[in-house]
Amino acid sequence: MKGLQAGWRHEASFRLEVCIAVVLVPLGLWLGNGPLEKIALVLPPVLVLSAELLNSAVEAVVDKVSPEFHELAGRAKDMGSAAVFLLLAMTALSWGLVLWPRWVG
Repeated sequence: MKGLQAGWRHEASFRLEVCIAVVLVPLGLWLGNGPLEKIALVLPPVLVLSAELLNSAVEAVVDKVSPEFHELAGRAKDMGSAAVFLLLAMTALSWGLVLWPRWVG
């Protein structure tokens, strides 16, 4: 619980993603037809939150260990951000694949 509190208190991007997840998770449970669709809509936003917390942890450790710029420190931060980005893209793809056929067909 302390980690969730720290993420909420210190990370603006985590707060934004929580607000989005608060909308998407119940909406996914409502819109999903059957358990697989529900999982496909609900799991990605939760994974985004998890990745954001891990990314924030990496950034905090890197800043503590090496406050001055170092190529490896920058790479670690960039890779953490890339993981969050990929999960955001997966969220959009999952929602699109589940809901697009309903709107088009």
